[in-house]
Amino acid sequence: MVSDMTVQTISVNQDVLAAKKQRATEQRERFTAQGTFVVNLVSSPGAGKTSLLQATAKHWAGRFQTGVLVGDLATDRDAERLRPWFPVEQLTTGGACHLELSLVQQGLSRLPQQPYEFLFIENIGNLVCPASHDLGEHLRVVVLSTTEGDDKPGKYPKMFRTSQLMVISKCDLLPYVPFKVDAAIKDARLIQPDMFSIQTSAVHDEGLNDWCLFLENARTEMLSSRDSAAARNITAELPSELR
Repeated sequence: MVSDMTVQTISVNQDVLAAKKQRATEQRERFTAQGTFVVNLVSSPGAGKTSLLQATAKHWAGRFQTGVLVGDLATDRDAERLRPWFPVEQLTTGGACHLELSLVQQGLSRLPQQPYEFLFIENIGNLVCPASHDLGEHLRVVVLSTTEGDDKPGKYPKMFRTSQLMVISKCDLLPYVPFKVDAAIKDARLIQPDMFSIQTSAVHDEGLNDWCLFLENARTEMLSSRDSAAARNITAELPSELR
């Protein structure tokens, strides 16, 4: 017997991720208010995120109050590598291929010595899943190592489209690998025309000054925008004769 049921499609016209986006925006506003500049580091596995953070700590030499949240599917090995340099909290997903804002907030609540001037979120090594999740960061940085293909941006467009800076790591290996820096930058800018790029070698401290200066300038801009907005709000609240 054939059922005579009628199938009806209902259009909801609602972004199912709207609530998550709103929570991320609110978290970013809290970070901004306390002066914490948040960097979400994304890459494929083994691209050198942890080594970049170690080199950053050496370059800054304690100039900034900095915390790190380290995401991994399992183990706390990267967190242990960073512990001599930063206050660190491990975020273990148990198999999930990306970090969620709720897990970041849990880790943040356990980090000591807050508030920070900089907070790094070392995301899971994956160029697909983390691209779709806003963690309340101010800057998303995709790390691309010279041991990978220089065509990675074209193969994983969403990650590069949603990032503002590409750090090309392990540049000390360029003489030994078939990686073309210009090709990688061109590929990335076909997807994200405003993409900045910095070449680094954590082993030889190459490009670390450019990297750290980029972060410092970005935080200064964040603070300037925050303070300007606060001044406008105060002015708007004044009686018209006092403006």
